[in-house]
Amino acid sequence: MRAHDPDKPPYVARLEKIEEGSRNNVRVRVRWYYRPEDSIGGRRQFHGSKELFLSDHYDEQSAETIEGKCTVHTFRNYTKLDSVGNDDYFCRFEYKAATGSFSPDRVAVYCKCEMPYNPDDLMVQCDACKDWFHPECLKMSLKAVKKLENYFCPDCAPENGEKRSRKTRTRDSLSPEDVEVQMDRKRHKQ
Repeated sequence: MRAHDPDKPPYVARLEKIEEGSRNNVRVRVRWYYRPEDSIGGRRQFHGSKELFLSDHYDEQSAETIEGKCTVHTFRNYTKLDSVGNDDYFCRFEYKAATGSFSPDRVAVYCKCEMPYNPDDLMVQCDACKDWFHPECLKMSLKAVKKLENYFCPDCAPENGEKRSRKTRTRDSLSPEDVEVQMDRKRHKQ
């Protein structure tokens, strides 16, 4: 939907209802998606560039404000896309605009940094424990990671001096139910 400020990206809303208004003016009832930067708390490191939050904010607009169609995928389906187009977005949270709270209020975390998954970031999977890691948390360059055949994290690396083989795996097979973290506070390992 057309933004008031032409320098801003268009608003994204789910069309709930279409009805004829007065003087043959078509009206639409929409449920707004919020971008992370428009929510209380703002954008965080783990928010993807194409991430939206389905809000509890409904509105009626003129149908003339509709600029086009986009697709808002579930998080799981978005991570399985072969390619992401300009009109592809994803949503993994519902957002209560008045309170700034999210549902679910817990999400899976990965890596030793315990951050939720950001689909914009490459991750490496350990062949032994199957945990996922950010290359920067392993002090590895993206170039080095892309050349890997197998990878064993520091906890799983062979201790007997054998040469480790390394392999980069895609992040697609991880389920969001694996590990959880509270959205409103960052956990630290003891």
